[in-house]
Amino acid sequence: MAEELPPETPEALPDHAADAAGDEPIKQRKNGLYLGVSDELAENMKSGWADTELRDLTPIPQADRTAARRAALSARFPGERLVIPSGNLKTRANDTEYAFRPSTEYAYLTGDDTHDSVLVLEPNGREGGHRATIYLLPRSDRENGEFWLDGQGELWVGRRYALGEAEQRLGIPAKDVRELPARLREATGPVRNVRGHDAGVEAALTDKVTAERDEELRVYLSEARLVKDAFEIGELERACASTARGFEDVVRVLDKAEATSERYIEGTFFLRARVEGNDIGYGSICAAGPHATTLHWVRNDGPVRAGELLLLDAGVETTTFYTADVTRTLPINGRFTDLQRKIYDAVYDAQEAGIAAVKPGAKFRDFHDAAQRVLAERLVEWGLIDGPVERVLELGLQRRWTLHGTGHMLGMDVHDCAAARTETYVDGTLEPGMCLTVEPGLYFQADDLTVPEEYRGIGVRIEDDILVTEDGNRNLSAALPRRSDEVEAWMAGLKG
Repeated sequence: MAEELPPETPEALPDHAADAAGDEPIKQRKNGLYLGVSDELAENMKSGWADTELRDLTPIPQADRTAARRAALSARFPGERLVIPSGNLKTRANDTEYAFRPSTEYAYLTGDDTHDSVLVLEPNGREGGHRATIYLLPRSDRENGEFWLDGQGELWVGRRYALGEAEQRLGIPAKDVRELPARLREATGPVRNVRGHDAGVEAALTDKVTAERDEELRVYLSEARLVKDAFEIGELERACASTARGFEDVVRVLDKAEATSERYIEGTFFLRARVEGNDIGYGSICAAGPHATTLHWVRNDGPVRAGELLLLDAGVETTTFYTADVTRTLPINGRFTDLQRKIYDAVYDAQEAGIAAVKPGAKFRDFHDAAQRVLAERLVEWGLIDGPVERVLELGLQRRWTLHGTGHMLGMDVHDCAAARTETYVDGTLEPGMCLTVEPGLYFQADDLTVPEEYRGIGVRIEDDILVTEDGNRNLSAALPRRSDEVEAWMAGLKG
C-alpha cells in the first residue's frame, strides 16, 4: 500500500469534502497530508491530463424502481424535508478505512453506492410533492491539487462520477455535497433524517429534528421493503445462484480445509462473493464440529475434521446490495453417521413443515410454529424431553436445543426490515413478494449433560430463502440439495 509523503509544512491543502460539523474543509486530519511541494511541481500537476468525461451514459437498471420508491416516500410525508445519508468511511486502523457499503435506506432510494453522499427530498410547496436532489462529491479538483494531495483524491482512490454523469446514471439532479451543511442549517419547516449514518448531517440538523419523527421515517423505509418488486426478486435470485456456486466451491476444497482450518472455507466462499457480487452479505459462519452449536460462530479459526459436520451459513451480496442467506450442514467426509443423519433428517422434516406453511394469507409466525412442532415431537420421541408435545410447546422447553426463531425477512439487509413495527412484521400476514428465510436447527452443546454423550457437540441447521408467490412459495436457493441422501450424492459428485 502506497504511503503519502510525510508532512513538510504546516499548511493544509483543501480536502475533498466539507467538514462534518461545518463549512470549513477538513484539514487533512487523516493520512498526514500536510505536504510541502514546490510551485513548479504544483503548476506542473495542473495540466497535461486527457479529457476523461464519460458520455452517453445510460441509467442504472433500477432507476425506474428507485424513482417509484421516492414517489411513495414523498406521498407518505407531504410538506416535509427528508434527508437520507449514505454514510461516511469508517476507520479500520490508523489511516486505513473499512470497505464502504452505503446505508440500506440510501441505496434503496437511489441505487448509488458512494460515501459522504446524501439524498434530500425538498417539499415543492403549493405544487405538492418533493424535489429530489442527490448531494455527492464531485470530481477531484486538479486546479488546487486536491486530486493528488488529498488522501481521498482520485489519484489515490480512483475516479468519481462527475455530477452530470451521476445525474444521467441515477436519474436524480446532483449537487456538490460540500454545499449541503449550510443548506441544512438554513432549512425551515419540518425535517426528518435517517440517523446513525452521518454525524455531520445530524449536527447540521440538531435543532430541526426529533428522535420520534426520525424514527417514523426509518420505520416507514423498513416497512416499504417488506414486499419486493420484480427487480429486487431478480437480484435475490442472482444472490442465491452465486451462493450455490460458493457452496460448491467449498465442498471441492474440504480436503484443504482439513489440512488448515475453517478459514480455508471462509476464504473460499469469500472469493466467490467478490468475483460475482459486491461482498459477503454478512460474516460467514464456517462452523466445524462442536463450533456448529454456536449460532454465530464467525471466528472460523477451528479445525476441520473428517467424521464431523460442517455448518456453513453464508450468502453472496450482489453489486446492488441484495443478499442471500443460506445454510447447509455437511458431513465433512461426505457421509453422515447414523446419529448425524437422524438429527439432520429431523431438522429437514421441520424445515419442510415450515416451508409448507409459507403462503399468502398465512401469519408470519406460522412457519416458525410448524417447524418447532416437528422438532418438539422428535425430542420427545428420542426421550430427550418429557411429553406430551403440547406441554413442551406451551412451556417452550424445546428451545434449549432449537434456540432461535425459524426465520426472518431477507433483502438488502440479511435481517431485512428490522425496524418494521411488530404488527406489520412478526404479527403480520404474508403477501406475495415477501422473501424470508426458513431455518430450523438443533444444537446439542458439547457440555450439555442433559443429553446422551454421543449427541454432544452436534449442531445442524438447514436454511433456504423462500419467496411468497400468488399461489404459495418458491425456494430461491433450491439449487442446493437438502435431503440427507441428496447431500451425500451431491458432495460425492463434486469431489469426483
